[in-house]
Amino acid sequence: MTALMTSASAGEDGPVVVLSGEADTTTATLLREMLETVLDTGARLVTVDASGLSFLDSASLRVLVLAARALRGRHGTLVLARPQPLVARVLEITGADKLLEVRELARLAGLDLARGE
Repeated sequence: MTALMTSASAGEDGPVVVLSGEADTTTATLLREMLETVLDTGARLVTVDASGLSFLDSASLRVLVLAARALRGRHGTLVLARPQPLVARVLEITGADKLLEVRELARLAGLDLARGE
């Protein structure tokens, strides 16, 4: 198992949260705390770069959906960017791809994620 690693940085359009490793029930609290910290800034666009996320379980998926719902409540958006195929499949199977804005784009929130800027 690869532990979940999180980091956040400021993008031109809003914060970017980068996830890598595995997000499961043991790391859902870490993910929730990271997203709460970002949401507490008042941001209306939050991009979650999931390109390094190799696994996502229902507990961590719930955290992402609740964060997206909180943002929608203030007319904001949570974008889940570049999920790996396994994570994208989980989103599709659960219907969460209808609740989250999932993008394959490399340029989001003012950062060129393809180049790691």
